[in-house]
Amino acid sequence: MNTTQHYDLLKNLRQRRQKLAGLVNFPTILWSGGRLSRNYPALTYPFRASSHFLYFAGLPLENAAVRLESGKLELFLDDAPLSSTLWHGEMPKRAEIAELIGADAAFPMAELKSRAKGAATVAVQDYLTQLQQSEILDRPLFLAKSPAGIDLELTEAIISLRLCHDAASLAELRQAAAVTVEIHKAGMAATPTARIEADVRAAMESVIISQNMTYAYPSIVTVHGEVLHSEHYHHPLQAGDLLLADVGAETSMGWAADVTRTWPVSGKFSPTQKAIYDLVLAAHDACIARIIPGIEYQDIHLLAARIMASGLVDLGILRGHVEDLVEMDAHALFFVHGIGHLIGLDVHDMEDFGDLAGYEKGRVRSSRFGLGYLRLNRVLQAGMLVSIEPGFYQVPAILNDLEIRYKYQEVVVWERLEKFADVRGIRIEDDILVTEGGREVLTAKLPTKALEIEELVAVNT
Repeated sequence: MNTTQHYDLLKNLRQRRQKLAGLVNFPTILWSGGRLSRNYPALTYPFRASSHFLYFAGLPLENAAVRLESGKLELFLDDAPLSSTLWHGEMPKRAEIAELIGADAAFPMAELKSRAKGAATVAVQDYLTQLQQSEILDRPLFLAKSPAGIDLELTEAIISLRLCHDAASLAELRQAAAVTVEIHKAGMAATPTARIEADVRAAMESVIISQNMTYAYPSIVTVHGEVLHSEHYHHPLQAGDLLLADVGAETSMGWAADVTRTWPVSGKFSPTQKAIYDLVLAAHDACIARIIPGIEYQDIHLLAARIMASGLVDLGILRGHVEDLVEMDAHALFFVHGIGHLIGLDVHDMEDFGDLAGYEKGRVRSSRFGLGYLRLNRVLQAGMLVSIEPGFYQVPAILNDLEIRYKYQEVVVWERLEKFADVRGIRIEDDILVTEGGREVLTAKLPTKALEIEELVAVNT
């Protein structure tokens, strides 16, 4: 980080702290969390600091806490013991780190308890740190998705700040998006010589590693696109298969990108695959074109639902009036999930808060089949970053369910659907920033049109 970047970071961190001070009139303590061990203490999982800590502290510090009050920040962190030098090398001292993040004071962790009275917090995902939080605050601690009292007030304040991104956030998010574009191009380039899904995954994740980043979520690289969060990579790549890759980079400061592309292993879509791909792309493009400040995100989801239903009628897979089909959730037999979600420090930003973040205050999640998986139900504002990710999936557990088949027997042309057996799953996903005048697709440099996708794969055959 050069001097200018460091100055800009400090400026943005101070602005965030001042904004929080304008929303809450009590002290706040946020913990970074620590490493969890696997098998034995010295063998740990990779560390990921709490996103709420990162938002105000700026650095992924382990086993640290910050106390915020009236726009000021106190850092609580122990210096690394001398014995750690053998294994980890020289570590920066607490005073050096305090200067880097613009802390107003810095103390050992042992002094935090004396400064914790009346403080609000957010429960971290690390259960060992949760125990520490409860002990230091001397009170029970509720999960982040169900806070109470001043913890709820703090949660609502953090949500209001993190919903729309500042300049420092956007710089990081653009970096993550740019690397993610290259990730997917590398995956397409690797496909013609790949034996199994893991070969493509390796090519994609090597781009992340080469940029000193990590993946924002477990990579999905699969010929079984109907398995929405597949984490298996052993299936062979065969002519006629579609490969669905949902892979995104996370910067060293924790900011994420989230992109999905689907391409033919052979470099050429079959007629049935292209028909469905073009339908999903039509929904993708129409939804992005509708993004402006002031629009309801649920309306964008319903637009995708209507386009999917209309296209499936045109293809002879569904029959009936489009509005009726959407009302009865017939489209959701194939487009199961919501149209997208917030993106930021978490790939599903602030989802540790549950629907407190994703849903406008007073709104509750629908029980409808076609709306129940909608992760975001808010009016869009300039500065929000959202994904748009329509899809088509043939999920056996849904399509072979006898009750579902009976319910939709009059509107699904099952014999026609069989003609599309070579389409297990297709998803097309991009990251869209809501701007004052409309929208900006941060991942626009990654092609979406079927012909362009074919060319990116086939050029390497």
